[in-house]
Amino acid sequence: MTFNADFLKLYFIGGSQDFKHPEDLLTQLEKLLDAGITAFQFRDKGPGSLTKDPTAQRELAEACQRLTRQYQVPFFVDDDVNLAIALHAEGIHVGQDDEAVTSLLQRIPDEMFVGLSCKTKEQVEIANQTPGIDYLGVGPIFPTSSKPDAGLILGLGTLTKLVQLSTRPVVAIGGITLDALPDILKTGAKGSAAIRLFADKADPATMLAPFA
Repeated sequence: MTFNADFLKLYFIGGSQDFKHPEDLLTQLEKLLDAGITAFQFRDKGPGSLTKDPTAQRELAEACQRLTRQYQVPFFVDDDVNLAIALHAEGIHVGQDDEAVTSLLQRIPDEMFVGLSCKTKEQVEIANQTPGIDYLGVGPIFPTSSKPDAGLILGLGTLTKLVQLSTRPVVAIGGITLDALPDILKTGAKGSAAIRLFADKADPATMLAPFA
């Protein structure tokens, strides 16, 4: 699979902590894939996740990956380099506080996609000078309950400036709502990444029909 900026259009992020039962993630993921999401990131961390049961966590990740492969949608792993390598994931996404992206790039296969979280002009400028990064995740754009420690809210104005500065395609993240999707695209960002936007919807097909 070759990286394509269109992967960023409708980018679902989720893990066991986002659902009452881990199997509910699989049910919702399949609905979302059928509805037209363009990428999935397995982000299983924090309270309510399977981090204390690595075997169960890996089994859930593998089950998610089997679904994404059926739909030929790229499967990303958040932060966990060892898991991404073990599963031959299409990609990995890291934040500024995770493993340094330069170290990460030395560990992963050349064909693995790499996403990096950025929220400042300085971080984007450094990313511009770092070969091997495929896209930037910029946010939080709006207030979000999914990551209480997400930091300063950027807003659409700052997103526009960082998109213009970046030499990589950008996906917006943080508090994204359905109504905000058109405005996100107007900034020049290639799409939106979200947890609650996708995880909470009972009828993804109807929700995503205008955007898929």
